Amino acid sequence: MTDLIIEPLEPLDAAAFQRLTACSEAQLSDLRRFQALLTEWNAVMNLVGPASLPNFWNRHAWDSAQLLKLEPEARIWADLGAGAGLPGVVLAILLKDTPGAKVHLIESMTKRCKFLHAVVDDLKLPAEVHNGRAEELDLKVDVVTARACAPMVRLLGYAQPYLKRGATGWFLKGQDVAAELVEAATYWKFESDLRPSLSDPRGQIVQVKGLKSVRKV
Repeated sequence: MTDLIIEPLEPLDAAAFQRLTACSEAQLSDLRRFQALLTEWNAVMNLVGPASLPNFWNRHAWDSAQLLKLEPEARIWADLGAGAGLPGVVLAILLKDTPGAKVHLIESMTKRCKFLHAVVDDLKLPAEVHNGRAEELDLKVDVVTARACAPMVRLLGYAQPYLKRGATGWFLKGQDVAAELVEAATYWKFESDLRPSLSDPRGQIVQVKGLKSVRKV
């Protein structure tokens, strides 16, 4: 996959997503299958808001895929609170033919892990599902990420073991991220950098480095 192209926001369909990401036809087919599975399973369990499904290509696929521009050389990823497979499954699809690539999908809820296992098996993705608490796993990864997992103050606790082992943190956040970072700074010492989301002008992507605990959360 080549570098993602930064262009102004526009309503996305599969063709527009392919143009933005330069993904292959095989990857696009996998994303369509993921979309179908997400829609099917969402009817029986709460994975994403039903209203977001018609906007799959922007709200879910492009929102996730933009992370690859930030870390184009990263091969091993951890998605904390992977739930609906966002961003982890999208990343695994786009990294599917990349030698050495692997995405760890970490989710504490067993029923959501069943969904993730079904997707990984169906699409034969370079991904592993972990049914457990993120902070209790011993994994070394290049990047740790999360979307809609927890407020920053708690999310940093989940991510701390990965950051301590050398990972860079990139977290998809909404418009309240500034307040979350202020609260987090009372418990953690860290360096942060904000990048605007390409999929939603209200969103931000937070990079975190040098995390140290100041006091117990």
